[in-house]
Amino acid sequence: MSADVVVLGAGMHPWGKWGRGFVEYGTAAARAALADAGLDWRDVGSIVGAGTVRGGYPGHVAGAAFAKALGWQGARVTTVYAACASGAQAVAAARAQILAGLADVVLVVGADAAPKGFFRPAGGDRPDDPDWLRFRVLGATNPAYFGLYARRRMAVHGDSQDDFARVKVKNAAMGALNPNARYRKPVTAEEVAASAVVADPLRLLDICATSDGGAALVLCSVEFARRRGAARPVRIRAVSTVTPRFPSTVLDLPDIATDSAAGADPGGGTFRASIARAAYEEAGLGPADLSLAEVYDLSTALELQWYEDLGLCGEGEGAKLLREGVTAPGGRVPVNPSGGLASFGEAVPAQAIAQVCELTWQLRGAAGDRQVEGARVGITANQGLFGHGSAVVAVR
Repeated sequence: MSADVVVLGAGMHPWGKWGRGFVEYGTAAARAALADAGLDWRDVGSIVGAGTVRGGYPGHVAGAAFAKALGWQGARVTTVYAACASGAQAVAAARAQILAGLADVVLVVGADAAPKGFFRPAGGDRPDDPDWLRFRVLGATNPAYFGLYARRRMAVHGDSQDDFARVKVKNAAMGALNPNARYRKPVTAEEVAASAVVADPLRLLDICATSDGGAALVLCSVEFARRRGAARPVRIRAVSTVTPRFPSTVLDLPDIATDSAAGADPGGGTFRASIARAAYEEAGLGPADLSLAEVYDLSTALELQWYEDLGLCGEGEGAKLLREGVTAPGGRVPVNPSGGLASFGEAVPAQAIAQVCELTWQLRGAAGDRQVEGARVGITANQGLFGHGSAVVAVR
């Protein structure tokens, strides 16, 4: 039996600040994905919802909330939560159900109505929660960590604020072409430099916003796609959902210290590098096979780090790759042709699903003005709080 599953449909609710509930966004994305697949909701054997903590507690358990909104029809239901990796975990759960023969067609949905401003833990004392602790002990919002990542790159690799600005300029140009993006206006390096400092050296335009939005996929077995007459469909070839290894020698969210390397060899690469490596190994592909990548650009500096973690270049060479135009439209491996989080902002449970939507449209040759010519292999990469790594490899 093939280990691939087919992406039969992809759909999104545009990102923004719409002032409505996450169920509405997810339901709209689900209906768009079903229409794209040419299927009715009653054709779906299972639904997997990517959960959000804010929507997940007062009765809104994502999988069942979306199923109810679409109309109860008896489908198998699953809800997963892995912070920013929730969408990829939902794809992994759906894929496993299809390959196990539990369902021919699975609908994957993620949506969020994000709070304004910084993400922060809910109220109450939770001293066993590292996310709560870093706010309470350090007052460290997410951008504080983004600034630390940027400072490390400047100190270790010689990256500059001009390099970071180039990432924003590149992604904003692509986001301007994407009807689902929240920010659809090109940005200049001068505008980045003139924006307010948020977490030195990063400025407001170096950091992604928080957004509302939704994304959905209709996944099915290869056999079902053949019966539907799908010609050369996009296939998911690998899904990586890995965790870190000890010792972790680079500070990462939400921790406030690194592990000691005194008692263990830190060899074997970083956590982020292991995310892509696991996906490549499962897919039987490598960085040289990629046509494009969608990465988790919480900040401009973090996108440069992903270039290295995906194996697109050597350690410390991310800024050089950017300057040479390798990751820009028309380059060897365009990165974030969707516009990335720089153009969308974070709608946490939806964003990893949205990345796969973009791969789907690109591999179909249906991405319009932002189309990557001859796209055949794509990878997504992101990471969720508390050590949820995720990457998806899609092929056509």
